[in-house]
Amino acid sequence: MPRDDSQPRFPAVPSDHWDGRRFFNPHADTDKGPRDLWRLYKARGPRWTPAEPEPPRPFRPVTPARGEVAVTFIGQATFLIQIGGAAFLTDPVYSDHAGPFGRLGPKRVRQPAVRMEDLPAIDAVLLSHNHYDHLDAPTLRHLARRRGVPQVMTGLGNGPMMRRAGFDAVHELDWWDSLPGPHGTRITFVPAQHWSARTPFDRRKTLWGGFVVETPEAAVYFAGDSGYCPHFKEIGRRFGAIDVALLPIGAYEPRWFMAAQHMNPADAVRAHCDLGARHSVAMHFGTFQLTAEGIDAPIRALHHALAEHAVEPAHFAVPGFGEPLRFRRSPT
Repeated sequence: MPRDDSQPRFPAVPSDHWDGRRFFNPHADTDKGPRDLWRLYKARGPRWTPAEPEPPRPFRPVTPARGEVAVTFIGQATFLIQIGGAAFLTDPVYSDHAGPFGRLGPKRVRQPAVRMEDLPAIDAVLLSHNHYDHLDAPTLRHLARRRGVPQVMTGLGNGPMMRRAGFDAVHELDWWDSLPGPHGTRITFVPAQHWSARTPFDRRKTLWGGFVVETPEAAVYFAGDSGYCPHFKEIGRRFGAIDVALLPIGAYEPRWFMAAQHMNPADAVRAHCDLGARHSVAMHFGTFQLTAEGIDAPIRALHHALAEHAVEPAHFAVPGFGEPLRFRRSPT
């Protein structure tokens, strides 16, 4: 009997991250109660000043050479990844607010660095989890209307929303699930320490995670959202040295609330080392004010953490918005 694609896919049996009703984190509890939320509200920091509007600049995507990876930071967790002849878009968000109904939630302080009409043909969308600053329904509907509709890879339970947005080729993945991707790539959904919710009633009902995109010449890791935990070492062990790791550095204060779910810059440097990454690229900063730290604090703290861990700044880049970065595996 064919499977009903209008229904989400869930594991058949409980596991180390699924209790039969909800997903959970093996190493930490990310759930918070009303008192915690009220305490967080009172601890909010000063409002960020929006960036000065810049005239739109035409974006000309690079054409990576064989064995080369190009990543372009568009904002928050949205990257254009070009690898092995394929183009991937991660957690695409183009709306002005990270919230429901188009006007609720944090307002964008910096416009997307690459206009949607300037994007190249996208082969696949990699969707890490369903929070509004990572899963933006209007953006997804727009992408689904483009010529050459991309396929979508995402965590278990997110499929129905992707199909409602207009995508037909939707792959719901459990942690460590792997499948062939476009142009001979291979995609693996990997663990993250986070949570999911779109409403007050669906917390941890869909799975969160990151992605590893592999070709014979290179591997790129996109972390999504995550607190620091043992899965970084496990990813490094399973995949060997990651060529390019896209790691979040923002939305981390106050630590009593955020530590389990969002890395701070020092955690991100530890993750870079645990992965054995040749290069890392910062993300999840300077776009939406989600937490109490200042807009420039993550970058300053990252530079301090790199010095503390004796990591060369050239190995952990703070990307310019809209600036393609190219990476090539050095001969061994």
